[in-house]
Amino acid sequence: MPRRLFKRYMPHPDRIKASKSLRFLGTLIHDPNLWHLNRHSVARAMAIGLFWAMIPMPMQMAAAAAVAIPARANLPISIGLVWLTNPITMPPVFYCSYKFGAWMTGTPTLKMPEHITLSWVGQVLQTHWQPLLLGSLVLALVLSVLGYVLTNTYWHWWVRHNWRKRQEKRRNRDLKD
Repeated sequence: MPRRLFKRYMPHPDRIKASKSLRFLGTLIHDPNLWHLNRHSVARAMAIGLFWAMIPMPMQMAAAAAVAIPARANLPISIGLVWLTNPITMPPVFYCSYKFGAWMTGTPTLKMPEHITLSWVGQVLQTHWQPLLLGSLVLALVLSVLGYVLTNTYWHWWVRHNWRKRQEKRRNRDLKD
C-alpha cells in the first residue's frame, strides 16, 4: 500500500528529468536508484523535502535535489514536498516561522499591515531576518525528523500488518483443506 500510494501521486520521472531548474545536475538525475520506492528512500525524501520546504529561499527544488542525490533519497518525493510552501502557503508559513523565531529570541514581533507592499516586505527582511531564519531552521529540523520517523514507522507498520493478514489467510485456507 505505501508504494502504491506514493506511486499514485508521484510525477513521472521523465517530467522531472526535463525540468529546466534541475539541468545543473546533468546525468546525476538519471540514476535509477533515485526513482525507487522503498521505505528508506521515501523516508529520506520526506525529511529532505520537508526541510527545504520550510527554508525561506529561492530555488528550494534545486536544493532538495542536490541533497537527495547523495543521500540516495527518492528524487520526485523530495522535490514534490518542497511545494508545500507555494505562493499561496508561503506567507502564512513564513509568518508563523517568524513569530516562532521571535518568540525563541525574545524579540518583539511586527504586526501585519492592512496592505502588504513589496517595500514593507523588503524593510522587514532587512531588519527582522534573524527571527525568520531561526524559526524556519528549527521548524525545518523538527518537521524533517518527524517526517522521517513517521514515514519509516508507518511503512514498517503497514508491511507487518499485511504480513499478518497474509499469514492469517494461509492458516484459514489450510484449515479449510
